[in-house]
Amino acid sequence: MHRVFGATSLPFLRRLAPPLLPPPVAEGQQLQLFRGIRVKVFNGNLERALAIMERKMRSSGMERLIRRQSDHHIKNSEKRILARKNLELRIRSEELARKLRSIIVKKIRYVPNS
Repeated sequence: MHRVFGATSLPFLRRLAPPLLPPPVAEGQQLQLFRGIRVKVFNGNLERALAIMERKMRSSGMERLIRRQSDHHIKNSEKRILARKNLELRIRSEELARKLRSIIVKKIRYVPNS
């Protein structure tokens, strides 16, 4: 016998999980029955099922969502570190976009002699 743990069976995931019953669909659209993470527990081996669920959560990005929404206090030093990392990421992506834009402009402006 096995039990199925969905995203709604854990209290800290209830607010993140969408409803399991989808709204009615129009003609020509597919019906998606289940959303969230589902794990089967075989032979009462709950430890194995929890390990599988953690792996699925990590790979789906749900763990990052939960961490982002955590309500614990963040120290000022941690805030500064996070702000610096976000600034570095933004600057790096802006520099990359600027380089790509200049490459594209050069390719568009270049007209070979024919």
